[in-house]
Amino acid sequence: MRALALAAGLLAVTTGALAQADEARARKIANGVCAMCHGDQGESTSEIFPRLAGQHTEYIVKQLKAFKSGERKSTAMAEMVAKLTDDEMVALGRYYEKLPAQRENVKDTGLAAVGAYVYQNGNKFSGVPACASCHGPDAHGATNLPRLAGQFSGYLFTQLKQFNKRQRTNDNVVMHTVAEKMTELEMAAVAEYLSTK
Repeated sequence: MRALALAAGLLAVTTGALAQADEARARKIANGVCAMCHGDQGESTSEIFPRLAGQHTEYIVKQLKAFKSGERKSTAMAEMVAKLTDDEMVALGRYYEKLPAQRENVKDTGLAAVGAYVYQNGNKFSGVPACASCHGPDAHGATNLPRLAGQFSGYLFTQLKQFNKRQRTNDNVVMHTVAEKMTELEMAAVAEYLSTK
């Protein structure tokens, strides 16, 4: 019994040390490679680049693997992830998930109100379903679905347009069927609303 307790204690110490090493390695990669576009604390330097702070580990890993394989197209990201190992991707995901997520101030209250309605209820006249049905009422997503709350409105709008035109193909077909029914006004409105959550 004592030997079992000792083994469990050693395992806990080893696991803790490995987690610290992973976090240190992730911080080094984040500060050395990712920060130029995604900021020191996962708060991007431009709306062109997504905020990573508070994003789900599994979702970050999925996207990094998609960039590495070429399933998700980006010349810049393909180069950045080319040498990352699977373990490093997981460490980066955990690092960014722990960072506090921010949000934008409302720029257009009317547009945000339309976005709130479409996000929570959809548009029964055009067949757009409620975004909340997948991404949750608070837009925090799930392990395999991105956190949308607090993301830059410009970035969200661009991604919705890419789904609309089927230029972004690495995520499930649900986003294609949803985004293809959305008008640019609806996309802009949902993006504005989500950026302020």
